[in-house]
Amino acid sequence: MRLSKTDQNTGSVRSYDRLMAVQGPDSNNVTTDVARDRVRVLSLATAGFTLFFAVWVMFAILGIPLRKELGFDDGEFALLVAIPILTGSLLRVPVGLLTDHFGGRIVFSGLLAATAVPTYLVSRAHSYGVLVALAFFVGIAGTSFSAGIAWVAAWYPHSRQGFALGTFGAGNVGASITKLAAPTLVTLVAAGGVAGGVVPGGWRLVPFVYALALLVLAAVTWFASPTPDHRPARGRSMEELLRPLRILRVWRFGLYYIVVFGAYVALALWLPKYYVDVYGLDLRTAGLLTSLFIFPASLLRPVGGYLSDRIGARPVMYTAFIVMSIALGVLNTSMGIRPFTALVVVVGAMMGIGKASVFKYIADYFPVDVGVVGGVVGAVGGLGGFVLPLVFAWAQAASGRPESTFLVVLLSGIVSLIWLHLVVWRMRRTAARLALTQGGAGSHG
Repeated sequence: MRLSKTDQNTGSVRSYDRLMAVQGPDSNNVTTDVARDRVRVLSLATAGFTLFFAVWVMFAILGIPLRKELGFDDGEFALLVAIPILTGSLLRVPVGLLTDHFGGRIVFSGLLAATAVPTYLVSRAHSYGVLVALAFFVGIAGTSFSAGIAWVAAWYPHSRQGFALGTFGAGNVGASITKLAAPTLVTLVAAGGVAGGVVPGGWRLVPFVYALALLVLAAVTWFASPTPDHRPARGRSMEELLRPLRILRVWRFGLYYIVVFGAYVALALWLPKYYVDVYGLDLRTAGLLTSLFIFPASLLRPVGGYLSDRIGARPVMYTAFIVMSIALGVLNTSMGIRPFTALVVVVGAMMGIGKASVFKYIADYFPVDVGVVGGVVGAVGGLGGFVLPLVFAWAQAASGRPESTFLVVLLSGIVSLIWLHLVVWRMRRTAARLALTQGGAGSHG
């Protein structure tokens, strides 16, 4: 017998009913104050995640002038840009649990303040070893995803979670802030800095400005967030909170997220270097063209969430995987910069839509465990973002073809598409067998 969603996630009925007793079963049946509080939470979480993401991927731009200054190779570059992704992925599960337990206001504000410290210290670093160590701590910016997902999900009813989580996830556009603003900041102040070096110059100005922004937003989040906060994990044991991790479906969602998020992060880190090395562009132009990939991959998440609310996550995911695979297959060939950029935009658009559908899946099957399940799925996807740049470097060195980058992503997408199709096929076969059995029993009355 096939278990229901709530049977698979023991305890969800009781906890979800308790949560909805606070929120109201539907957004149309809440007071104006509650609706306003939801918007405040979504706005603050999205703004914070946008800044966090800009910080999380800043080494993708800083690494290029740093490569010239410190003389490290492509492998060391890939390691530097990937280390923050590793940290931000490994810590997503505990941060998601903490958010469900203590509330998003405390955890999100604390993350903003804590991330400001290593970000500022990057502006004072003078060696590759120090940068690698600081990159590890800068990576806590990536844990903001599980904190924000849990915070937003706790404030929104199920019928609107797809759109709300998709809107929050659009904070991925923060990568574009780095790609567009960082090259300008690098040249804004001379390398010697101003005010006696208090304000650094050159590439060091980027982490300095980001650190100040993190501190300001930490204060705004703390004082502007609604109270009391929602804490869906309150009153639940750790065993109950971790029970969903035993379900294979959680890890399957993680594989999907490697393709639509991990590969997105990896390409957002890798594309500036790709444009510089393959097409001979300057850093500013490379950052601008990379933003054309990042914008649809981020800003279409609300669209993906809306479509998943309306027609379901499964058809949205199917479409994203199929279209993305076709575009990646073509990108594995040599071509001019215009068709290359157009296809990269298509891949980004499908990733944006696909990311939202994954978290609609999570909201459907694990309504009060979005923090821990979203943390696991985000961690698996983030680990993909850590591993893939290293695989890109290896594949390019082994094949001598920079286009091999897209073959790597294509193979992971095909594996996910096949697994999705097999699961759907088994579900339909089971449903047909059950219908036949019930029909046969009825005919023999």
